[in-house]
Amino acid sequence: MSIIESPCILVCAIDMKTGYCFGCGRTREEIGAWSVMSPDNRRTIMADLPARMETIERRPRRETRRGRMAREKEQGI
Repeated sequence: MSIIESPCILVCAIDMKTGYCFGCGRTREEIGAWSVMSPDNRRTIMADLPARMETIERRPRRETRRGRMAREKEQGI
């Protein structure tokens, strides 16, 4: 069994204005179909995620695991 790359950061809530997840930027449909999508489809969606995240107005209130790891890396922890 191979591991499927995922942008999920376990902040699962959908922005009702954009339809994107606050944590990863995917739609509900994309999240639901992620495990059965082709690697090419997943890569295409992942390439769009940074631009999608810019359209979400509210950000998660708590620090995410990915955010904490990036901060610690920058600080050399």
